[in-house]
Amino acid sequence: MRFFTRRIGFVTLLLGSLMLLASPLSWAISPFVVKDIRLNGLQRISPGTVFNYLPVSAGDTLDDTRSAEVIRVLFKTGFFEDVRLANEGNVLIIIFKERPTIANIKITGNKDIKTEDLTKAMKQIGLTEGDVFNRSALDKVERELQRQYFSQGKYGAKIKVSVKPLNLNRVDIGIDVAEGASAKIAHINIVGNHAFDDDQLLKRFELSTETLFSFFTSSDQYSKQKLAADLETLRSYYLDRGYINFNIDSTPVSISPDKGSVYITINITEGEQFTISEVKLVGNLVVSEDELRKLILLSPDTIFSRKLVTESASQLAERLGAEGYAFANVNPIPDIDKQNNRVIVTFAIDPGKRIYVRRINIEGNAKTRDEVIRRELRQMEGALLATDKVNRSRIRLQRLGYFQDVNIETPAVPGTSDQVDVNVSVTERSLGTLTAAVGFSQVQGVLLSASITQDNFLGSGKRISAEINNSRVNTVYSFSYTNPYYTEDGVSRGFRGFLRQTDATRLNVGSFSADVFGGGVNYGFPLSEYNTGRLSLDYEHTVIKTTNLTPVTYLNFINANADTFDIIKLSLGWSHDTRNRAIFADRGMLQSLSSEIALPGSGLEFYKISSRTQVYYPLTRSLTLFLNGELAYGDSYGKTTELPFFERFYAGGAYSVRGYRANSLGIKENDRAIGGTIKLVGNMEVIFPAPFLEDSKSFRLSAFLDVGSVYPGLEQINTEALRYSTGVSAVWLSPLGPLTFNLSKPLNNKEGDSTQAFQFSLGTFF
Repeated sequence: MRFFTRRIGFVTLLLGSLMLLASPLSWAISPFVVKDIRLNGLQRISPGTVFNYLPVSAGDTLDDTRSAEVIRVLFKTGFFEDVRLANEGNVLIIIFKERPTIANIKITGNKDIKTEDLTKAMKQIGLTEGDVFNRSALDKVERELQRQYFSQGKYGAKIKVSVKPLNLNRVDIGIDVAEGASAKIAHINIVGNHAFDDDQLLKRFELSTETLFSFFTSSDQYSKQKLAADLETLRSYYLDRGYINFNIDSTPVSISPDKGSVYITINITEGEQFTISEVKLVGNLVVSEDELRKLILLSPDTIFSRKLVTESASQLAERLGAEGYAFANVNPIPDIDKQNNRVIVTFAIDPGKRIYVRRINIEGNAKTRDEVIRRELRQMEGALLATDKVNRSRIRLQRLGYFQDVNIETPAVPGTSDQVDVNVSVTERSLGTLTAAVGFSQVQGVLLSASITQDNFLGSGKRISAEINNSRVNTVYSFSYTNPYYTEDGVSRGFRGFLRQTDATRLNVGSFSADVFGGGVNYGFPLSEYNTGRLSLDYEHTVIKTTNLTPVTYLNFINANADTFDIIKLSLGWSHDTRNRAIFADRGMLQSLSSEIALPGSGLEFYKISSRTQVYYPLTRSLTLFLNGELAYGDSYGKTTELPFFERFYAGGAYSVRGYRANSLGIKENDRAIGGTIKLVGNMEVIFPAPFLEDSKSFRLSAFLDVGSVYPGLEQINTEALRYSTGVSAVWLSPLGPLTFNLSKPLNNKEGDSTQAFQFSLGTFF
């Protein structure tokens, strides 16, 4: 046997070829015609695989050039650690040493980078169990992992890679990570700022030096990604204040010798501040110029703002979209006068073609009927495509509560330039629930409940519910049915029947108990897209029972009226709702007015009027300001002497003025609140996501300020009776319903007030 190549292993393809060409011994052979090819050393790789790659076959002449090509092609497969060529006469012999296969990959010590994410990334570069082991791929993983930790500020991170040979030409790979601590930001220095001081700029950064809340927010831990976001925030801050030529020159980051501290320097050039000299509209406007100009947030002689330019262009595009120009192009063009620091902003409008909807397709609704979805859509087939109607359709479907996810797409119809289809894709929730639960509330104590509810009965959109609820305060048996589309115009109708036994002594109010049964019918009327009217008629039979602790005020009412009543109530209501979601909204408003009157001839004659306004205003991408105000008033008429005590208003507790016991505010008798005919409550919250939970859809935190009280009459209203509190709140959408936790501090509690620092409840929202 004659060898005519040297052994080649662990070299790159190019280097191996150069070595072969440089060796006189390697090519000191005479060409020969290959009569046969023999493969030696194969274990896992099949001969057929080799022959598929092999660039030479029987009958070919093997010379120096073809030999080099054979070596190059076989190494390029990545299967082999060593390849040698030999011959016996006219028989070409190829001797292989296969690369080992990966038997197991074990990763330890990693916390910040999940093992699943790391395994997925390794698979993409060919380093996974069962694959051929490639040392260069492992080195690449090591370098990339090191880079990832450095970008997170963990400069002390150490990566130890080990390769353990096994029998049958296999290896075990071990990656041991010592992450170490993140480097802390010791100082952030901005150089070149004259218009704004450091504090004014740095308070907008996510990164910061150590603060009181750094333990929770990790704001003092350096991250390359966070720094990039902060630099964009800085850029936007200047561009929104007229500094068109603002530039970030460099951002050197230095590390202390112990790799525990980071020093960040941001070198900037502010440039001059520019003002707007003129705002122009050009192009095919299709909508009157006066109407379009009302949507532009810029005006002459004001400071230029990139944010207002972008928002103005967006509003112009939305307005054109409402006219069917769904793909209108609004291009803001600034004409900069550098000598006078002035800018002419021109909005160039190209509406394009009006787009029509050919067909609306619905998918994903295995149980919900098509008509239930279609009746919520504001975009119609055959009509002009209106982006505002498509967006509104999505919100209306989300608010139904039947679907986990709603997605609407508008693909173009093939072969046309002015038609699209509207594809509505939904993911259904469970349409019915059967629950039996045990819970606890500080107000109602142990809660035993069982219920069966179908929010979308047989996919029709109708709702039925039967419930049994037992606590130390209430025992309730109820049944209800609602058809949200009793008429095609969206008029709803519902029925309900109930039996309720209440022990008010447990509610921190004057002692009495009430047995009530009744039922009623209710209607809802859509007045406009965002406005709804409501009408209901209910009958209630009420029996009041007193105790030896019943307040004199209550006894006087019973003596002057009665203790058993048959009441027919008429209720009227109106609501205006622009919230983007019914639960955990982060923008929009809900405003409602309601009134109820016990009709003349009832056992009692009285009326109640209430108003509530809720506003959600996004402060940032993650912060929302929530404002809630409630005003209510009630009185009697006819022969009834005063507003019945069991119809009075109460304040205090988890859903009113937190930090005070439920229903405990206002005038008291026997150290128990007796309620009032007037109620004033206001709440202000800043809602923010939980720092340790990624899923903000089921959990939220807020810091709040509450104020409120109740009064016996108009003449008794005074600010001294108002109670204030502050604190933090957490809401979790648990399987049993919303769980609310409040940690509160009363700010002006007086002697005799019942305070409660920690409150929790299973119930509903404000």
